[in-house]
Amino acid sequence: MKNTALTQVHESLGAKMVPFAGYNMPVSYEGVNMEHETVRKALGVFDVSHMGEFLIKGPKALELIQKVSSNDASKLTIGKAQYSYLPNETGGIVDDLIIYQIKEDTYLLVVNASNIDKDWAHISNYNETIGAEMRNISEDYSLLAIQGPKAVEAMQSLSSHDLANIKFYNFIVGDFAGIEHVIISATGYTGSGGFEIYCKNTEVEQVWNKVLEAGSSYGIKPIGLAARDTLRLEMGYCLYGNDIDDTTSPLEAGLGWVTKFTKDFVNSEALAKEKARGAERKLVAFELDERGIPRQGYDIVDGQGKKIGVVTSGTMSPSLAKGIGLGYVPKIFSELGSKINIQVRKNALPATVVKLPFYKS
Repeated sequence: MKNTALTQVHESLGAKMVPFAGYNMPVSYEGVNMEHETVRKALGVFDVSHMGEFLIKGPKALELIQKVSSNDASKLTIGKAQYSYLPNETGGIVDDLIIYQIKEDTYLLVVNASNIDKDWAHISNYNETIGAEMRNISEDYSLLAIQGPKAVEAMQSLSSHDLANIKFYNFIVGDFAGIEHVIISATGYTGSGGFEIYCKNTEVEQVWNKVLEAGSSYGIKPIGLAARDTLRLEMGYCLYGNDIDDTTSPLEAGLGWVTKFTKDFVNSEALAKEKARGAERKLVAFELDERGIPRQGYDIVDGQGKKIGVVTSGTMSPSLAKGIGLGYVPKIFSELGSKINIQVRKNALPATVVKLPFYKS
């Protein structure tokens, strides 16, 4: 089990620690609902240093990224980030990721913790004929997510840069919490705004302490992975391993918006044919019409009790106080307002297909 540079800090704060993606991670401190509400109404700080970071450099860097990723990275400029995914050769998804253009020929790829080795091998395989410079810096860098509507105001004292000027999916490399040359990125996984801070492992404890100090009068709290999951699900953000994986179609998963057929990439020809045919099933969002909690793996059934799909993510929404979830269903059940049923133990609970996000600020 790996530790982040802040594991002892979390333990000293009384965090409940659990194994996650090979790391010893804080799942909660004071309770999921309380932490969830803190992020929605004020701000919280997450240690997400288990995430992986790859540097792709040199004159062949863009060529490699264009080959292995679905989005069009040629649209990036220095200081901009882009959501994308790595298609595999069989119609599924190796991983989803964020791509940052750091310098003219330098890109940072941020990947999911559970997929670091798999992603590295996949990209390296295609790099054999391209020849970009690759560095896996995952073990050396930490990542903090400072999320919530008060994040800009609370963190401004920690940087000489105007944080309010960093637009969504843009970033700067600058001073923060007394450390020079950290990445301050206006990205996140909660839907409540804020920043993600990339720094070296040797610097992260100082950054963590100063973030908590600067945010103390704004109600900041450390937040665990359980609330991170309820926050992301209220926005309908896909979680790798739940909603998308090596077997799921990115087009069925609703990732057509980051699938750019203006270039050649891994399996693009087959995906273009799939798009022309039309998806047979779709990942839909649903709300339960009655009291209940949908969980991952629960069956989705039609009015006659016939199984038509499975819940990929589900929870009791702290913000909406109702059961919400995602799941794949045949296309005929995917229209907004469609009625489906979620098999919760012996009961088939009625649910309605709704538009994302569930949570609207």
